[in-house]
Amino acid sequence: MSTLRIENLTVTRGAGPVIADVGLTLEPGKITALVGPNGAGKTSLLEALSGVIGPARGSIHIGHTDITRHSRVARARLGMAHVEQGRAVFAGLTVLENLRLTARTPAAVDEVLALFPELEKRRDSPAALLSGGEQQMVVLGRAFAAKPAFLLIDEMSLGLAPAVFTRLLPAVTEFASAGAAILLVEQFTNLALRVAQEALVVSSGRVTYTGAAQPLLDAPATLHAAYLGTS
Repeated sequence: MSTLRIENLTVTRGAGPVIADVGLTLEPGKITALVGPNGAGKTSLLEALSGVIGPARGSIHIGHTDITRHSRVARARLGMAHVEQGRAVFAGLTVLENLRLTARTPAAVDEVLALFPELEKRRDSPAALLSGGEQQMVVLGRAFAAKPAFLLIDEMSLGLAPAVFTRLLPAVTEFASAGAAILLVEQFTNLALRVAQEALVVSSGRVTYTGAAQPLLDAPATLHAAYLGTS
């Protein structure tokens, strides 16, 4: 399977760079936690990767293919999916109808329902009637059902209790174990680092740490310094 490689990527909004000179490789079967203070540029980086916005400079490759100027649709066809902030379900459609919108095969829907038994019980319910946690399961399930090679997840815990987020994490790790490369942006830093193999810390628009996730858990001072941009 291919890797997603980012080199010297800089994203600007308005007068100047939001995040600059990012280098990163996403590998099949691995979760990379992208963490940092609010306003550090995490969402902008994900949007540049998925094609929501264009980078000011740098390059993005899937395998040997340069996708830096590809459209969002073209990137999706190459195996990229982006779960954006918020629970963007199709409220008037049932759980099943939501999942079928992106499912590569009927079996993919069944796999999602097996992964989230809560949704199996509500399969014929309109998504508008689901709890926040169940709606986030639908959003993740739609992404899983598309069978992407690269999955970008932006703050899936937003508005959810930590216990609900903890329920969602095993599904993300299981999807990675099936071969997907995942970039996980998350406010619950320690929880994200515990499921990740790799980590990227950004602060004030620049990378302050890149490497294995475990050392950040083992040495909180290192993580703190990276957050402050002093590492």
